[in-house]
Amino acid sequence: MAKLTVKIPEHEYDVHIGDQAYDLLTTVYGDQLKKADQICIIADEKVADLHLDKLTNAIQTLGVKFFVKVVPPGEACKTSSVFFDCHSFLLQNHFTRNSLLLAFGGGACGDLTGFVAATFMRGIAYIQCPTTILAHDSAVGGKTAINMPEGKNMVGSFHQPAAVLFHTPILETLPPREIRSGMAELLKHALISDGAWSEELLDNKQFVSPSVEWLSVELIKGIQVKAKIVEEDQFEHSSRKFLNFGHTFGHGVEAVCGFGGLSHGECVMIGMAFSLILSERHGLQPIGLADRLIGFAQRCSYTFKPIHENSFGSFLDYMKKDKKSTYGDLNFVLLQEIGHPYVKSVSEEECKIVFEELKNRTGADRNDG
Repeated sequence: MAKLTVKIPEHEYDVHIGDQAYDLLTTVYGDQLKKADQICIIADEKVADLHLDKLTNAIQTLGVKFFVKVVPPGEACKTSSVFFDCHSFLLQNHFTRNSLLLAFGGGACGDLTGFVAATFMRGIAYIQCPTTILAHDSAVGGKTAINMPEGKNMVGSFHQPAAVLFHTPILETLPPREIRSGMAELLKHALISDGAWSEELLDNKQFVSPSVEWLSVELIKGIQVKAKIVEEDQFEHSSRKFLNFGHTFGHGVEAVCGFGGLSHGECVMIGMAFSLILSERHGLQPIGLADRLIGFAQRCSYTFKPIHENSFGSFLDYMKKDKKSTYGDLNFVLLQEIGHPYVKSVSEEECKIVFEELKNRTGADRNDG
């Protein structure tokens, strides 16, 4: 069982990754669950159908009463209606400030549950039980949110979990799209932190079909990158912005495709290609990294169809609403070289040039996504 501790001012918590992670609910976290007057598992519908018993069996051994609130799968759960429905469920079942939530699903379910926990009676405790590779990023760091029609993660709060439990056998059941989604975020962590690690991932022939054993080691590396940055900058005033590499344009792609129409990580892969072309225009070394990433992405069945099927203006409308943008400017995380990110304000005109360049470099995209 691998463990990593996230330390931020006035709060620290452990991230556990292994095939016995849920056993910790009855040992390490048993007292915390017993002290809670009410426990609610907020579970992604698809994940609940497949794996809910793995979590409930562990909790049942404690002899505590718990509720299960099933929410729509994926990004469909991150709406204001589902958010308020969760609050009503808790109130109707007499939850209090001494209650505890468990997030059981991918990154979207974790974002929703965290935001419910952050706002219910002004804040209660929650534990992340992520079930996707992508959630190695979202489950750590305390960012919680729901989406609005105008943009992704526009309403949210910083609210750190009490623990993160990654039960690795569940990862063996992920479909190809979910694997691609999570692995894109893993590559993001490498590109903003470590040249050698990035080279290893870009050369990996099993990148989108990883073994759980290999993946467990890689996830710890990714979480270490995020934990270090979060410890330095909990509220995204400086270095935490680097974690948004690929996200300014990527979130625009996600919105244009309809949240859930293309997975978050697949959109981030498109966004990273966009950011690398933009980086090249501002001195990125070595030259050719953008083309290398594009070729790698296409070989691994990532799609670039959205940029061939939609106008630049469609993406621009959402990028202007991005939380990282300031009035009149679009702020991007760029790379000086692998492992050395920085933030730069970029004009709409230059973004349009880069968009056309990305279309040219990706050609008639052959992947179905």
